[in-house]
Amino acid sequence: MHSIRIGKVAYKLELPKELRNIHPTFHVSNLKKCLVDENLHISLNDVHIDESMHFVEKPVEIMDREVKQFKCSRIPIVKVRWESKRGPEFT
Repeated sequence: MHSIRIGKVAYKLELPKELRNIHPTFHVSNLKKCLVDENLHISLNDVHIDESMHFVEKPVEIMDREVKQFKCSRIPIVKVRWESKRGPEFT
């Protein structure tokens, strides 16, 4: 994939045809250096993107629950394991 610098803070990327519905210009804050690791290759057919261009990943299970008690409120906290092609992810 090639890129062209557009001004001081943006790059235009040469995207594969499967991603033609994505605008090819990105602010530098949205880009990260990538060192190719063939073991981490993900087929574009396995990537699901919704209408607002966010990755769609499904929760697999709730790993833990707790409630944080503050002076006037209680906040439930849930740790979730997500289905991801990059391996197990937790939030």
